[in-house]
Amino acid sequence: MRLRASAEALVGVLICLVVTVGAPSELSGDDDGPPACVVEDRCGRAVLDARRHPLVTVEADQVRVESRLASGQVVCPGCLGALRRWGWARPRGVHGLLGMLQPRRARCSACLVTHVLLPVTVLLRRAYAVEVIGAALVARAGGSGHRVIGSTLGVPAATVRGWLRVMAARLETVRTRLLQVAHRGGVDQAVPKAQGSRWCDVLTALGAATAAVTGRFGVFGVGGPVTVWQVAAACSTGRLLSPGWPPRGAGGTGNTSRL
Repeated sequence: MRLRASAEALVGVLICLVVTVGAPSELSGDDDGPPACVVEDRCGRAVLDARRHPLVTVEADQVRVESRLASGQVVCPGCLGALRRWGWARPRGVHGLLGMLQPRRARCSACLVTHVLLPVTVLLRRAYAVEVIGAALVARAGGSGHRVIGSTLGVPAATVRGWLRVMAARLETVRTRLLQVAHRGGVDQAVPKAQGSRWCDVLTALGAATAAVTGRFGVFGVGGPVTVWQVAAACSTGRLLSPGWPPRGAGGTGNTSRL
């Protein structure tokens, strides 16, 4: 019972950290237009853009996710209303995970916006598990090139090169984001020292964020030990390698009392 409560608290704080670090909501558009995630289809109808569909990061245990949905414990990141079950996203295979992944969809009971509930084991629109992608990033920080990394992990070199190019363009902003999470999740969390490499600096910041969260809520989640790359997935709401993340101007204006 104690372990279960600790796991619930860990999932809750990861989601709260994401919401309170200051990321602007995708649901908010210009004053004179619709929300940014609403586009016009070929028939002129207003629909949600699948590429910018609002996401909520949840634990990997689908049974636990269903239980929390039924009891109203999963909140909408836009208005903090309770999310309710609303069908499923399409099933897909993910390299590095057993079986097929079919994320749950949920609808907010207050604002009526639907969300995809993405487990912390994957990233948005990536065909490989976050642990596989994380291993590639760690190898790059160690000095390996994309061809060597791809051969070692059994991933096409072009795919690895794409991951590395995306991350290389946002290393400093990702580092800053992770340090914000570490500051909110930890008590007297010291800023990690520079490692002489931007890649290593990001990994050090990720380690600090993971230590802050697990040090406060325990190192075990519902599905087992919480890994650094699960924390990375949760901190980025699955968008670690997606366009537009981290959002510009994401600052520390969140309500840290909710941690």
